Amino acid sequence: MFGHPEFDNHETVVFSRDREAGLTAIIAVHSTDLGPGFGGCRMWPYENEDLALRDVLRLSRGMTYKAAICELPYGGGKSVIIDDAKVAKTPAMLRAVGRLVEGLGGRYIIADDVGTSLADLAVMREVTKHTAAATAAAKEPLAVTAYGVWQALQAAVGAVLDRGDLAGLGVAVQGLGNVGLHLCRYLHEQGAQLTVCDVDPDRLAMARRQFSPIIVPPEEIYDREVDVFAPCAFGAILNDRTIPRLRARIICGGANNQLLAREHGGALAALGIVYVPDYLANAGGVIDFHMETIDDSAGAVLGAVERIGGITAETLTRARVEGETPLSIADRLVRRRLENARSTT
Repeated sequence: MFGHPEFDNHETVVFSRDREAGLTAIIAVHSTDLGPGFGGCRMWPYENEDLALRDVLRLSRGMTYKAAICELPYGGGKSVIIDDAKVAKTPAMLRAVGRLVEGLGGRYIIADDVGTSLADLAVMREVTKHTAAATAAAKEPLAVTAYGVWQALQAAVGAVLDRGDLAGLGVAVQGLGNVGLHLCRYLHEQGAQLTVCDVDPDRLAMARRQFSPIIVPPEEIYDREVDVFAPCAFGAILNDRTIPRLRARIICGGANNQLLAREHGGALAALGIVYVPDYLANAGGVIDFHMETIDDSAGAVLGAVERIGGITAETLTRARVEGETPLSIADRLVRRRLENARSTT
């Protein structure tokens, strides 16, 4: 594992199998330099264990960067359950995950993610106190990630296209899950022209009724001539095959780990495409969790998430002035904050 290409000096990686509960899981804590590792629990039928390990290592690192770029007192963590949530999830399995989390003594705080829900966290809280969504208001779903992406997207449009509104803006949204569908709603309300794709016909039908978008097959979304491409499905979709096909000026979306490799950020810049770092645009969830201890009313949470727009604008301005990519600017800022935290402990 220490030689794994996605290993980034992770502090802790726990592999667990509970045969009685039917659980096979991995928990990765990337960093606790700024505070306890925070991140969701993804339940997915990975084809093999290496793909699960790759995912949990990349995702936990991304959580560290989300918290650090927003100056929040958390590190990054993530957990994956290797199974199909639609058929295999049970209360016994969830409690087994909770016991794993409790065994880490507060170094990891678990949240919901693909394949898990707020109700699942409630089951885990029977055996661990280290979960998100423990307050009454936090148990109510709130589109914080989509709202944060929307804030970042508006800031990017202002900085790159010198526009103060979104009316008539062409946006291609890849994926109509919890983030993509809500992002479409924000964009539609502002008059953006939407192009969308998804593999789920029910989601497409919902989008058609609500937003009257152009609907394209998933593989064609990269070829659309739009102002903004918003990846809101799974990661690693920006790679040697897809980047040359892009016809957007800006990439800003809610998916995690959109770049297959770090060097693909440079490939985008070479084509004149401005990439808003994914861990900045989609940091709404960790801000939401932080607000549980301050003011978790919907208005206060969304107000706090608006900081993503300001950070995006500042990052893009610095990138333009210093002749670097936004990703390089953001990465350097994150590393500096982590180094400063380590030097004071």
